[in-house]
Amino acid sequence: MTNHWLGFPLFPEQASSMAGRMDALYFFLVAVSGFFAILIFVLIAVFIVKYRRRDGHMPVPSGHGHMWLELVWTVVPLALTMVMFFWGAKLFFHIYTIPPGAIDVFVVGKQWMWKFQHPEGQREINELHVPVGRPVKLTMISEDVIHDLFVPAFRVKRDVLPGRYTAMWFEATRPGKYRLYCAQYCGTEHSLMTGWVYAMDPVDYQNWLAGGAATEPMHVAGGKLFQQLGCATCHKADNTGRGPTMVGLYGSRVTLKSGEVMLADEDYIRDCITKPNARPLPNYEPIMPTFKGIISEEGLLQLIAYIKSLAVPAAQTRSETK
Repeated sequence: MTNHWLGFPLFPEQASSMAGRMDALYFFLVAVSGFFAILIFVLIAVFIVKYRRRDGHMPVPSGHGHMWLELVWTVVPLALTMVMFFWGAKLFFHIYTIPPGAIDVFVVGKQWMWKFQHPEGQREINELHVPVGRPVKLTMISEDVIHDLFVPAFRVKRDVLPGRYTAMWFEATRPGKYRLYCAQYCGTEHSLMTGWVYAMDPVDYQNWLAGGAATEPMHVAGGKLFQQLGCATCHKADNTGRGPTMVGLYGSRVTLKSGEVMLADEDYIRDCITKPNARPLPNYEPIMPTFKGIISEEGLLQLIAYIKSLAVPAAQTRSETK
């Protein structure tokens, strides 16, 4: 739904599963704020006139408070704020809980462009094709400064940080072409860091994937990079190398030398590649060199995709890492 006033769009259309819920909370907050703002100004005007000072009249002595009146203007605002709090908290958890089975898309922000890569290997610059009716998870990182990916029609917005992965998800509900922006000032050409999201019928999306340029899936490219960089020399599949095996690493719990237990997610694996000795583990010498500045962000994402492809169904606690 697009709202217009004299031909000017007041709000972007609702094109995602969470857009209507976000707008409902927003309009509720506006309505409550507007109601009380009008009520207060009206009462102020009435009291100014009714209780103005008149010649020959003695000041009216102040009386005692009215218990029911005190209760009303305490309980009503409290109830309204509790409604806002629990409504907002429920929406917050919905936004930050990524549905299982979401399509993975990897995003790299760079002055001044957006680079997208699909697990199947297709790459896009300033354009993103997604299917309608399927949740899509964006795993995002920046190559330089802080960016912010914002799709108004989907009501999604998240910072894209250097050196750390952030994630957000959405589910497009109607086919169309929707604007994408960087919502964090990132340099002289910040205003040009825009793009488009193409929400497509699932059949059309599959045809688009099949009709793209011949590319290899991300995990295949990551496997080749794993071999080219010599990672397979130490990280053997049978766990007989100088470093731990990558089989089953992703999604498992890793016990560090300090006794701390960490989840082996995307950020953990990236840190193992770029800062390998930051989290030493028992049974392995800290001999792995850093690959920071040697591998591009796209290459890191490909390596992570390869390691994720080696995951085992049942998570287990590990005492090793790179």
